[in-house]
Amino acid sequence: MPIKTAPAIVGTSYLQPTAHQNDAFQLRLRSRPETAEGSIPSSPLQNTLNKAPSQSVPSTHYISHGQWPHHRPLGFCFAGNLVPTELPAAKINMGVDNFTAQKRTGAGIPTTNGRPATGRPFSGLPRGRQIHKTFNNIKITILCGFVTILVLRGTIGVGNLGGSGGDVENQNLIEETNRILAEIRSDGADPDDPAESEINPNVTYTLGPKIANWNEERKVWLDQNPEFPNFVNGKARILLVTGSPPNPCDNPIGDHYLLKSIKNKIDYCRIHGIEIVYNMAHLDKELAGYWAKLPLIRRLMLSHPEVEWIWWMDSDALFTDMVFEIPLSKYDNYNLVVHGYPDLMFNQKSWIALNTGSFLFRNCQWSLDLLDAWAPMGPKGPIREEAGRILTANLKGRPAFEADDQSALIYLLISKKDEWMDKVFLENAYYLHGYWAGLVDRYEEMIEKYHPGLGDERWPFVTHFVGCKPCGSYGDYPVERCLRSMERAFNFADNQVLKLYGFRHRGLLSPKIKRIRNETATPLEFVDQFDIRRQPVHGEHSL
Repeated sequence: MPIKTAPAIVGTSYLQPTAHQNDAFQLRLRSRPETAEGSIPSSPLQNTLNKAPSQSVPSTHYISHGQWPHHRPLGFCFAGNLVPTELPAAKINMGVDNFTAQKRTGAGIPTTNGRPATGRPFSGLPRGRQIHKTFNNIKITILCGFVTILVLRGTIGVGNLGGSGGDVENQNLIEETNRILAEIRSDGADPDDPAESEINPNVTYTLGPKIANWNEERKVWLDQNPEFPNFVNGKARILLVTGSPPNPCDNPIGDHYLLKSIKNKIDYCRIHGIEIVYNMAHLDKELAGYWAKLPLIRRLMLSHPEVEWIWWMDSDALFTDMVFEIPLSKYDNYNLVVHGYPDLMFNQKSWIALNTGSFLFRNCQWSLDLLDAWAPMGPKGPIREEAGRILTANLKGRPAFEADDQSALIYLLISKKDEWMDKVFLENAYYLHGYWAGLVDRYEEMIEKYHPGLGDERWPFVTHFVGCKPCGSYGDYPVERCLRSMERAFNFADNQVLKLYGFRHRGLLSPKIKRIRNETATPLEFVDQFDIRRQPVHGEHSL
C-alpha cells in the first residue's frame, strides 16, 4: 500500500545533468520555489542525514540515468546502480539514524562527483572526508535497498516475497476484522434489554408454561387445516433440525466445514422430501451449549403442528448413505428414536449407552413431558455443575464435568425406566449415529464391496464426528486428523449425489471433480438409472 505523502510540500524537485564530465553523469538538484531564506546548504548529503524526521517530504523526484529522459521516476540504488521505480514519500528508520527525503532549495548543488560512486576515496580530497564520504555512500546504499523492499512489499505483497504464493491482507484490515470478530464474540448485555432475574435453585427450571392437552389441540388444528397435513403421500412429515452457535467459529476453517455440513444435509433432505431448519439463535440464555437443542425442539413442535417427527442432528454429523431412509413404520408405537444399546444402558449404566447427536421426537404430549423432565439439569451455573457431579457419580466412565444433555437423558431413562422406556426405541440395526473413527478409513473398502442403501457398518447412514469440534478452539483429536476425515466423509456422500449428473470427486480428499460419463442426446435414460429418488431403501428392507 503506497505511503501517504506528507502534506507540507512547497515545491517539486527535479534533477538535471551538468554540461561537463564525459561518460559519467553529474546530478544536480534544483527545487522551485526557493525557501524563504534562499540559503544553500554546503553539504546536501550531510544535511539530508541530519534532518529531523518530522520535516516535509516531496511527493515525487526525478533522476538522470545516462541520457536525460523526460521526468523519469526516481530509481533506487544498489551498489551505485540506479533502478527506476516509483517512490511513495516515506520516512525510513535505521537504528538511531533517521533518513527523510528533503526538499532542496536555491541553486543546483552537486550531490556526487564526476565519476560514478564506487566507495573508493577520490584523489585530492582530505582522507577524513574520503572516509566520511565512503561511509555515507554505504548508508545510502543500505537505505535504498531498504526502501525498495518496502515498495515491493506494498506492491506485490509480503506473501509473494516470502514465496508462499498467497495474498496477504493489509494489516489495518486484519486488525479491523479481528476487532469486529471480538465484538461479535463478546457476550455483553444489550443496555436496552430488561434486567433478567437470577434462577432460583430451589425452584425446578421449566422450558415454558405447562402444556397438558397438546394431543387434543393438535388434532383439532390438523382437522381445521387440511392444507397442512401431517402425512404426505402416506409418509409422515419430518422436520430435520440442526444449527450452530450464533458467533463465528474460533477456528476460521470451522465455518467452511459448517457450510459443507449444511450442504450435505440439504442434499439429503431435498432427495427425500424432508423439510429442514437451520438455527443460529439461543432461544433460552440458560440452556446454551449442549442444551440449546431442547428449547428449540419444543418451540418447533408447538409452532409446526403439521410436523409429525422432529429430527435433531448435530452440525458435526454427516449423512454418508444418501439412499437410505429411516424406517418410520417401525416406530409406530414409539415417540423417541435414538441410537443406543440396551445392555450398555441398563446393565452397565454407561454414559455412552446412547448418543443424542441424531435422534427423532414425535410431535406429541409425551415428548413435551419428556422435555420438561429433561431440562431441569441444564441451566448454566451451579445447577448444571451440581447435576454434573450427580451424573458422574451414577454413570460408568463419565469424566467429572458439568451436566450435558446426553448424560442427563441416560440418567433420566435409567432412574425412571418404568415411566419413559416403553415409548423409547434404542436403535442399533443401522447407524443413526456412526462413530467416525472406525468408519472414515474404510470408505474405499465399502465402495469396492457394498453399495449405498444399507445404512449399517457396511455403508453407514450417518457419520458423526464426536470429539472433533471443528468450530471450536480445542477438541479431543488432532485438528488435522478431524478435518481430513470430515473431507473424506463429505466427498464420500457427495459422490452419491454427483453420480446423477455424471461426475464424481477425483479422490475422497479432493474438492475437484471429474466426468464419469459423456453427455447424451437421451438424458432421461440416465435419470431413470441413477436418480436416488427412484431408489429409496428403507431400513427394514436392508436388514
